[in-house]
Amino acid sequence: MEVGIQVSYEDLFNGKQWNVCKAYATFVAQGKPPAKIKLKPLVPQTEEEKTEYSIAAERRRMRLAHTDTIKDLLTNSSVQSEGENRECNTVVPAEKTRVESVELILPPHANHQGNTFGGQIMAWMENVATIAASRLCHAHPTLKTIEMFHFRGPSQVGDRLLFKAIVNNAFKNSMEVGVCVEAYGHEMEVSRRHINSAFMTFVVLNGGGQPCTLPVLKPEPGNKTVCKIINGYKLDINGCLQNL
Repeated sequence: MEVGIQVSYEDLFNGKQWNVCKAYATFVAQGKPPAKIKLKPLVPQTEEEKTEYSIAAERRRMRLAHTDTIKDLLTNSSVQSEGENRECNTVVPAEKTRVESVELILPPHANHQGNTFGGQIMAWMENVATIAASRLCHAHPTLKTIEMFHFRGPSQVGDRLLFKAIVNNAFKNSMEVGVCVEAYGHEMEVSRRHINSAFMTFVVLNGGGQPCTLPVLKPEPGNKTVCKIINGYKLDINGCLQNL
């Protein structure tokens, strides 16, 4: 099912309101593995509901088509770097943008079932991604979009979450940061569960609110940075395709 979320801001002094951001979250209902719960059909009533219903169906079709495109890219295409004319000649190695952080899941971070709040994980992911982005631009980056954010599995109170972030690519006015989250029970535990991943786009705004030109990103030897993008897509596709 798809749930639309819109965040707006209201100035209490002059009564003005404006939209801050909008998102669409996809939920699945899970029974005992490997059973799936079939949802009751949603019947739109008003014209507005019918319009949103149709648009949601189109978004789902686009997600599935996008997944097929990425799978085809993984199978048949080679990764190539794109050159852009830059006003900035500064070059930053991708390895310099790598960030890792560990968080311990405490009761305030979880819901009544003991599972970590998705919003809490997203906030921690944004933190490490912001630090990675700032290591490229040496400024305060602004988050613009989040793509392919998937919950691959739950984490519970007492788990440790390992957050990994690195700048995958830097374009003229924006950069993409890949973030991966792994969960484990204690420090001596060898196996870790890949529970989340996402791609976040950042920009750096000047005093006039316009995006600045970013430094050039130098991929790791063997183009490992770009491979991380591909591997991230592959993990998301294999783990989440059945739930789209």
